[in-house]
Amino acid sequence: MGEGDPHIHVDVKVVHADAAARDMMAATFGLVGDLPSLVATGCGLRVPYAMTSPRPDRVTCLPCREHARREHLRLAAEVERLSRMPGSIISPAEGRLAAARHRELARRFSGAEG
Repeated sequence: MGEGDPHIHVDVKVVHADAAARDMMAATFGLVGDLPSLVATGCGLRVPYAMTSPRPDRVTCLPCREHARREHLRLAAEVERLSRMPGSIISPAEGRLAAARHRELARRFSGAEG
């Protein structure tokens, strides 16, 4: 894999909001920050940002799919754990819903469609 890599990868920071934050800043203040030209991926490569996707149906690199699956499962467990802590800003019920969404994404990254 290298210059001619045809695969769509996942950013190593699977759950992040760089593009969402950029869109919010543009909508709020009219400021547009540059997205990185190259990003680290779940499989260890550095590829153009345009060759990444957070969507399971778009990612074609198998090691990246596995990385995304593990990260979504890790985040699901973390959200549930934190939602049960005293003083949490999200309720345990909200934590369970968020965790369920991440577990569903993990399932989709694993290729299980049923």
